[in-house]
Amino acid sequence: MTGDSGHRRTIPAAEFKDRCLELADEVNETGQEILITKHGEPFARLVPARNSAPPMFGRYRDSIRITGDILSPAVPAEEWDAIRDPDRVAGCEGDEAR
Repeated sequence: MTGDSGHRRTIPAAEFKDRCLELADEVNETGQEILITKHGEPFARLVPARNSAPPMFGRYRDSIRITGDILSPAVPAEEWDAIRDPDRVAGCEGDEAR
């Protein structure tokens, strides 16, 4: 095995084939990926399965605070173009409703 840019390990595909389960366990424990090569060229990467990004739901739970009414419209319904002129087609200025 050789180093690649000092951080990523590289391993030939034939050696990976012989040691794949051992290397998979190692990557899972350390979190360090291994670059697999064929004829000295990058072929595949073995990376840990755990997700490094936090989940989307609840991501900002401790940093955002809701202080107002988020359900009511910001503009009264009487001011909505769709209610004032229901025959108007949105985005078609000057065109008649179809």
